[in-house]
Amino acid sequence: MLDILKKHIQSSPLLNHSQPFYFPSINRIAQPNMKKYPAIRFYVFLNLCISLAFLMAGCKQSASEPKTKVETVPEVGVVTVKLQAQSIVTELPGRTVARMIAEIRPQVGGIIQKRAFVEGANVKTGDLLYQIDPAVYRAVYDSAQANVKKSEANLASLKSKAERYAELVKINAVSKQDNDDINALFKQGEADLLLTQAALQTARINLNFTRIIAPISGRVDVSAVTPGALVTANQDVVLTRIQQLDPIFVDITQSSNELLRLKRDMASGDLKKASTSEAPIKVILEDGSVYSHEGILKFSGVTVNPTSGAVTLRAIVPNNEGLLLPGMYVRARIREAVDEHAIVVPQQSVSRNAQGEATVLVVNNQSKVEVRIIAADKSIGNQWLVTEGLVAGEQVIVDGMQKASVGDKVKAIEMAAASSASTKINRPVTPSNP
Repeated sequence: MLDILKKHIQSSPLLNHSQPFYFPSINRIAQPNMKKYPAIRFYVFLNLCISLAFLMAGCKQSASEPKTKVETVPEVGVVTVKLQAQSIVTELPGRTVARMIAEIRPQVGGIIQKRAFVEGANVKTGDLLYQIDPAVYRAVYDSAQANVKKSEANLASLKSKAERYAELVKINAVSKQDNDDINALFKQGEADLLLTQAALQTARINLNFTRIIAPISGRVDVSAVTPGALVTANQDVVLTRIQQLDPIFVDITQSSNELLRLKRDMASGDLKKASTSEAPIKVILEDGSVYSHEGILKFSGVTVNPTSGAVTLRAIVPNNEGLLLPGMYVRARIREAVDEHAIVVPQQSVSRNAQGEATVLVVNNQSKVEVRIIAADKSIGNQWLVTEGLVAGEQVIVDGMQKASVGDKVKAIEMAAASSASTKINRPVTPSNP
């Protein structure tokens, strides 16, 4: 290479005074007589030297390049599968139901004189709600009371007469027939007194029914009537309702299939009952917030709904602030059992194949990636509960899955070494080759 360049320089027209120099850029001034322009010859010679230097540097660099490149093994973040005790928490839909409901209807007819409550307020047992005009019923009561006094006076007279006849019949002063007649009249008088007393009691009851009072304590609903309205006994229209909201019931529906599986797992010993006492529940409100008070599951229904195939569970929840209202849609988290040998994996490690089966990527003993079909039908927080497909000690890929395909060799980095605030792997920074 150097020899060729040397010959090229020696044959250059700039160094040969007898040959004209035909560089286009300087053709006008590069005439055969180059002695007049010594500066031009110097600059051309300098350019040739610089070209020679670059040519030698390129040859040296090409000779130093390696013939083969070193392949790097991709890094993936993994978690090692472990057996652990895990609470089986089920989240089920439900509706709030008032603990007690009283529908207020009149038991006697009449005109409403006044309404004695504020709509939406809390009332106590025995508080006056409505007052019906009592004039007619008071008159009936007074009449019944007079009949009772009349019967009592008549009975007193018959009693005295019967006592005298009883003494006279002993000395044959009166006939036995007269004595029997007076005794019969006395007993009839007793019966009349009882009859009038019963009428008085009925009149008293009807008079009391003109005062419509609260049968239970709770929150009263809106009123369907106003003062001046005519009401009848046992009418279909409800005057108002009283609902007891503290505590309040939460009716939860659970699939009969899920309930059956849970009982079967408990019977086989795979699951352990969470508590020997009543199971606690947490209520999730419609906006996703957790209700501040914890409830208690009271009982499970014994009948399966033939339409939905669900069983109703009832829980009782404190409602001191009155935040829960009847008919609200809520969700209830119930800690039903404990799995002593549970396997859980992060949700980001699970995907679905074309058949809809849950799969994870596992790093095997040869540090190669393989796909594994698992059974994961229950979520616990941000994790899946795995019942089939994984065993303790296996490494499941949770980060860097896009860098590795099935069958590739990878370098597994345990996620325990990563930052707790992120699921990304903290890798050391290595400088790149120039």
